Amino acid sequence: MGISRNPTDGPETASRPNGPAAAALVAAGIGSFALGLFTTLTEISAGFKAFLTWSDPVGPLSGKALGAVIVWLVAWAVAANRWRGVDIDFHKAWRWTLILVALGFLLTFPPVFLAFEQ
Repeated sequence: MGISRNPTDGPETASRPNGPAAAALVAAGIGSFALGLFTTLTEISAGFKAFLTWSDPVGPLSGKALGAVIVWLVAWAVAANRWRGVDIDFHKAWRWTLILVALGFLLTFPPVFLAFEQ
């Protein structure tokens, strides 16, 4: 007598909510957009450029990079807290991530941010 296995009798896997993963993706997009925004704003405003100069040898790049990391971490913490244990429309989260990363990249592109140079 053989053992018959029904293909649907495989090991059960627990479904995990995708909210935390979506939060990580969207937060990465927000951080990328923040970097682009900070880059462009330093070209627009001398005061903002001085505000983001956290290290004189590095210049405003120090504030842009660390500011973007802070925005990314805060966005990740807030989104992960709100979306913990829930399922999110992952395609929508992915779409917003791509849009935010594209905008962030565009705003760090020299012809774009130099167009706002004072």
